[in-house]
Amino acid sequence: MQLSDHFTLGELVHSDVASRKGIDNTPDADLIPNLKDVSTHILEPVRLHFDQAFAPTSGFRCLELNRLIGSGDNSQHVKGEAVDFVIPGVDNFTIAEWVYRNLTFDQLILECYRPGEPSSGWVHCSFVADNPRGEVLTYTGKEYLNGLVS
Repeated sequence: MQLSDHFTLGELVHSDVASRKGIDNTPDADLIPNLKDVSTHILEPVRLHFDQAFAPTSGFRCLELNRLIGSGDNSQHVKGEAVDFVIPGVDNFTIAEWVYRNLTFDQLILECYRPGEPSSGWVHCSFVADNPRGEVLTYTGKEYLNGLVS
């Protein structure tokens, strides 16, 4: 199922961990609109701006998968509202900064990024249509800091 011009449901639900563990990571039908929104409002603009194909590293996660990888039950991934991604060859701080300056989002987190190592970490971004928080954080692997910290 195509969620947006360049992203499919298969890409947003793919999980190597789920495959290895035999977990069905198929979202309920009522979550598909959320996955379409995150694809349309986050992934598509990023792809068009950086003019490079990429696949999300993590999108929807069923509760069983989410718990298995150690994430909280309230994660926006479980609701189909969040996506993690990198773009090969593009500094993750650069991606996060562009998202911050150009997109409407609920939460943006630059995760596990190490300054001087452009391919370290990843970008987490969520989208909700109603009252997006616009929260911006950096997660060092140990603590959350406000804003984008390089």
